[in-house]
Amino acid sequence: MTGSLAENLSEAEAAIELQRLAKRIAHHNRLYHAEDSPEISDADYDALVRRNNELEAAFPHLIRADSPNRQVGAAVESSPLAKVRHEQRMMSLDNGFSDEDIAEFVARVRRYLALPESEVLAFTAEDKIDGLSLSLRYEQGVLVRAATRGDGEVGEDVTANVRTIADIPERLTPSPLEGRGGSREAVEGEGKSPTSAQAPLPTLPPEGERAIDVPDILEIRGEVYMSKQDFAALNAAQEARGEKLFANPRNAAAGSLRQKDARVTAARPLRFLAHGLGVASDVPGATQHEVMQAIAAMGVPVSPLLVRTLTLDDLLAHYREIERRRADLPYDIDGVVYKVDRLDWQARLGFVAKAPRWALAHKFPAERAETTLQAIDIQVGRTGKLTPVGRLTPVTVGGVVVSNVTLHNRDEIARLGVRPGDRVLVQRAGDVIPQVVENLTRDEVREPYNFPDHCPECGSEAVAEEGEVDVRCTGGLICPAQQRERLKHFVSRAALDIDGLGEKTIAEFLDAGFIKLPGDIFRLKQHRSAILAREGWQEKSVDNLLASIEARRGADPGRFLFALGIRHVGSVTAKDLVKCFGSAEAVGAIGRRLAKGSIEATAEVTAIDGIGPAVAEALGDFFHEPHNAQVFDDLIAEVRPAAFVSTARETEWSGKTIVFTGKLETMSRDEAKAQAERLGAKAAGSVSAKTDLVVAGPGAGSKLKKAAELGVRVVDEAEWAAIMASA
Repeated sequence: MTGSLAENLSEAEAAIELQRLAKRIAHHNRLYHAEDSPEISDADYDALVRRNNELEAAFPHLIRADSPNRQVGAAVESSPLAKVRHEQRMMSLDNGFSDEDIAEFVARVRRYLALPESEVLAFTAEDKIDGLSLSLRYEQGVLVRAATRGDGEVGEDVTANVRTIADIPERLTPSPLEGRGGSREAVEGEGKSPTSAQAPLPTLPPEGERAIDVPDILEIRGEVYMSKQDFAALNAAQEARGEKLFANPRNAAAGSLRQKDARVTAARPLRFLAHGLGVASDVPGATQHEVMQAIAAMGVPVSPLLVRTLTLDDLLAHYREIERRRADLPYDIDGVVYKVDRLDWQARLGFVAKAPRWALAHKFPAERAETTLQAIDIQVGRTGKLTPVGRLTPVTVGGVVVSNVTLHNRDEIARLGVRPGDRVLVQRAGDVIPQVVENLTRDEVREPYNFPDHCPECGSEAVAEEGEVDVRCTGGLICPAQQRERLKHFVSRAALDIDGLGEKTIAEFLDAGFIKLPGDIFRLKQHRSAILAREGWQEKSVDNLLASIEARRGADPGRFLFALGIRHVGSVTAKDLVKCFGSAEAVGAIGRRLAKGSIEATAEVTAIDGIGPAVAEALGDFFHEPHNAQVFDDLIAEVRPAAFVSTARETEWSGKTIVFTGKLETMSRDEAKAQAERLGAKAAGSVSAKTDLVVAGPGAGSKLKKAAELGVRVVDEAEWAAIMASA
């Protein structure tokens, strides 16, 4: 544990961070293992795990039941494939990142086993393939079941799919062991980048020739993967067919193996390399190295880079050699795995929560390369977020040609100081979207990059709200980049709820030019003949759609306001605004005043109970953009939303303003607000000269003081209950 960790975190803060880390790591585990769609790099994921481990070491009494160190992979509840319970749990591996980590691992093993320095401690070392973990169960030498790792306890049955993989034999064949390390073709392959011309990796001689018998029950574990060359060919075919491209070979392999239809898997070029055993009725060897040679002798490929070493220096030398050759290997790897060689010592060492004590993955650092940032383009997302994308002079990083890089946001560009023309260091970690690590020419005297203050798609203002790093287009409904999603929201069930206008229909009408803005929906009857002429439309379906649209001309004002998609104005806030100001048109008028910077309008909006400055600012931003004001006016002319009709009875409190403050002991704040509305009053969030009554519970502070200063009547909960009873 680091000193700064103990000094800077209280126990409460550590508990909160451990909770946050558990949720984040579980989220990324699910994306990686169950959905094959990682959001972050391996390096970023490893950083989260290291932080969690540091906190758990510093505060062991705070270790959670859902600690990432107790979880393996991700559960398979949502998988369409049958579930398989593993007879022996499939574990994960702990990671090391530096030579010091590896030295400590070796020393820890010696301490645990109480081995003197003179005792030989042999390890195997092999490349860590970035693939999908798989368990193969053979009975009497015949393949009977194949399962993914899942969460370590329960995986998915992929037996039918695995039978299509040529590397995996249907029957194990006993043969004499002659010291072979595996199928050289598994690494080179015809037409692949050869490794045989390079210097041989250091290894010990084989333990000697011996006969291999296939045990009655043998579970072989390893990784399903896709070679780099096969991956490139698969994506080229996907692109030619206009289908979605795979992000990386690991995702392609995982997605191909976990198919409901084995014919899809059969069409994909999957490979397999074994790395160990699970359940076995008779273990074919006394050491890890002997077991791996036996697996290879039975016809199952193992890594040809697997070696047996006797010293720490040998382990690190093998790591460096594999790291040097990494780019030339035909498959992706992300480290080297070390395992104690003697199986009896493995048994003594045992396991921690999710990993064996006798093994460690020595991870590679993120791969980097230098190139030129040619341009910075701005992409506008469906929510209006402006995302800068760097266009690079293409460069190969980790065997993949990289030409684009995310720059995240305006603050990240400022932090890096990047401008078109800069030389940058690019990192590709974990086969996800590359990132710029360093600007190598930031000291050169050139004009800084100016992040746009207007949307490149529609020309509307682009602003960042206070406290946020993201810059967003205020164009909303008129912005082409946001148009489809905004229109989908406009007609959605929670908004105007126009039956028959689903996502596909909106896309069709947009492409045909029938609609562009929300008001165009209410003019669709002008295109009735053109719609009828389109494939799939009949008179009844067209007339039903037009009738559904007509039924929404007298829309509920709250739904209408929510349908506009104004930031921070959800369905509840929209209703509260309409209740306070009486109609959608009145809310539009207050929005125009906010756009002009009216302090009085801001006070009126923020006085509404539950509505704060963020809503007032968002309303002002929306109406500050002339295009949005035009869309609103166009809609008002077509839709004519109904005025708000209060269901409250007429009382002496009708139209008055009431503020609730302090801790309410006999009712919730929502109940109090509803009671005020039943009297025809408005529940406000702040005290002003327009406040007629303050209901104060225990702990009332500044609002009570303000009421006293303004001479506003103050009552407690008992008096309020009496008011309600007599009203």
